[in-house]
Amino acid sequence: MSFLKIEEKQFSELSTLELYEILQLRSAVFVIEQDCIYQDIDGKDDQAIHILGKIDDKIIAYARCFAPEIYFKEAAIGRVVVDQNFRKRKIAHQIMEKAISVIAENYQTSTIKISAQQYLIDFYASHGFKTIGKGYLEDGIPHVNMLKN
Repeated sequence: MSFLKIEEKQFSELSTLELYEILQLRSAVFVIEQDCIYQDIDGKDDQAIHILGKIDDKIIAYARCFAPEIYFKEAAIGRVVVDQNFRKRKIAHQIMEKAISVIAENYQTSTIKISAQQYLIDFYASHGFKTIGKGYLEDGIPHVNMLKN
């Protein structure tokens, strides 16, 4: 069995192949699997720190981290995704742990806000996030804001 390798990279450090694999994974899950037509490329990737989860040098998991004031007033984590063939292995937990530590190290804050799909509330709560405000639809999918202090 191959092992998960987690890397963090600035946008300028991503290879063309890594960027292609990231966009392909995000599209496969957020657009095709979730049957949601939306613009994934939002003009913010160049401002993010990218968390890459690789097995055998292929990106199978991903998240991006933002400094405060880019996405929300607080630091943010978004686009958390794991290839459907690798779910149930707790890889998303490892990606989130890395993303939380990257925010602490790079932005000197432990306050993080996310826009979570509602069915993942328990997953994010296991990482210390608490629901704030009311739920809302984002691209037709129920979401809720969550905050970690």
